[in-house]
Amino acid sequence: MVNVIDYVPGDTVLHRLNPVAKLALASGIIIATFLGDTYPMLLGLLALTLALGAYAGVFKNLLSLLKLLVPLAVVMLALQTAFVRTGDVVALWMTVDGLVTGSKACLRLLGVALPLILMLTVTKLNDLANACVEILHVPYRYAFTFTTALRFVPVFSQEMNAIMEAQTARGVEYDTKNPLKKVQLMLPLCIPLLVSSVGKTDATALAAEQRGFYLRTRESSYKRYPLVATDYAALLIAVALIVSGALF
Repeated sequence: MVNVIDYVPGDTVLHRLNPVAKLALASGIIIATFLGDTYPMLLGLLALTLALGAYAGVFKNLLSLLKLLVPLAVVMLALQTAFVRTGDVVALWMTVDGLVTGSKACLRLLGVALPLILMLTVTKLNDLANACVEILHVPYRYAFTFTTALRFVPVFSQEMNAIMEAQTARGVEYDTKNPLKKVQLMLPLCIPLLVSSVGKTDATALAAEQRGFYLRTRESSYKRYPLVATDYAALLIAVALIVSGALF
């Protein structure tokens, strides 16, 4: 099963950027999304992210995440319209201010999640950790913890699917449309998943310690990550996006 954060090989400019430049570009889009307050700005940033994903060949990954986020965005829109009651009434309890606030919140939700996934799908996690250690002077233990947590996401997802398949073979039905019943069925799965995660975490920590994890420094990496012209251009684009978000 392909995970949305799995690395997708490619030879595009986006793939060849320095991992720190990719992180800066994604951060620029996210910050601009938070600062932007107009529909053209929010929609433009979302369209830019999707266009970059299509160019890098990871549009399917973004689309898969988009399908997961749309229901959450609809719930957020409903909550905003329920709590923001100022302005003219449009229909039922929904007002103009509630719809505007809710729709902008939905666009921000999508605009914040997609750039980070785009950056992860075009960057190897090892390169991301090593570049952050070398260029940003992030302690290696923190970079390693972050990238390892990302690596465990698909592992735990597969583990959860295996547990669900085993329970389904025993007669448990997870296809119910009742959300309360579905939550009730999913809660018992947390115990075996927790036990499995603790075992994997302990094994990973032991393996890292045996490989001299605490001896790792910035100079230990055999690969270097210098910033080139395209990386500086990406940094300038990130700054320009943040300024545009603040203005619009």
